Amino acid sequence: MSKIFTGGTVVAALLLASVPLVFDPDVVQKLTTLLILMLLAVMWNALAGYGGLLSVGQQAFIGIGAYGTVFFADQGVSPYVAMLLATLLAGLISVPISLFALRLRAAQFAIGMWVIAEVISIIVRLDQNLGAGTGISLIQLNQYEPNFRQAYTFWLALAFAVIFLAALFFLLRSPLGASLQAIRDDEDAARSLGVRVVARKRLLFVLAGLGCGAAGVLIAANTLFIEPGSIFSVQWSAYMIFMVLVGGLGTFEGPILGAILLFAIQTTFTQGGPWYLVGLGATAALFALVLPRGLWGTVEERLGLRLLPVGYRVVKTKGEERAA
Repeated sequence: MSKIFTGGTVVAALLLASVPLVFDPDVVQKLTTLLILMLLAVMWNALAGYGGLLSVGQQAFIGIGAYGTVFFADQGVSPYVAMLLATLLAGLISVPISLFALRLRAAQFAIGMWVIAEVISIIVRLDQNLGAGTGISLIQLNQYEPNFRQAYTFWLALAFAVIFLAALFFLLRSPLGASLQAIRDDEDAARSLGVRVVARKRLLFVLAGLGCGAAGVLIAANTLFIEPGSIFSVQWSAYMIFMVLVGGLGTFEGPILGAILLFAIQTTFTQGGPWYLVGLGATAALFALVLPRGLWGTVEERLGLRLLPVGYRVVKTKGEERAA
């Protein structure tokens, strides 16, 4: 099944690559937004679902990616090269942040990450070269014809999505992935077995920093305007939590499904104002109570369907249990 699904995924990626050649720019922009949501959901699930790191501060890296793009572009770098550099910058900055953040556990880690995001937001607000609190436009992209610009941004979003999904998939399929899940299940027990807990967590943390930085880069390119109040908003973390809880925490396919659901809700009900956010919160709470494993987690549990199996699970056989 997984080989068939993998082949189908490759075909789907090739079909998606043809989207800018078939659809108008408005559709391409919306699908770029969907890819951004998928990337964010998968990265948050990597932290929480496989590493046990519940963060409400990933908007820090989203903002670094977005503002990093503007910064490098202002230095005369080609906008799309600036996007790659900004993604790397987000990953680079995540390394020293991890030295502090990974000393914290559970709620302390979540709050600590939120504080870090707020501090970075304040630093940006104080920098007049980055537009301070009023925001700034990525005017360098105006050199491209709108249709081409939207197509290039979509292709970059698709490339980022494929790269990070593949990296996470192969990481979780490796012995390293099993050790990460052991840390998630019982950190002290994993440490007693010789697992390098901090090093493993740091690897996952930096990967998530890179992924969220890439999402920030794409947001800047897709909207052409960013400002601290929105790009560093905790609402991004709320979206990530919603997508992962609804799709299925700790599953590979679940966050993708959750991203599609959130995209559909945003497209349909965004005009609802505050009630739209209330509805998201109520939906997440309902899923937590009724389907605690999320949509895909429930499918896995009841049907035993795993399209992209990662990690490990316990399968009961006659008179014994074995790890699969």
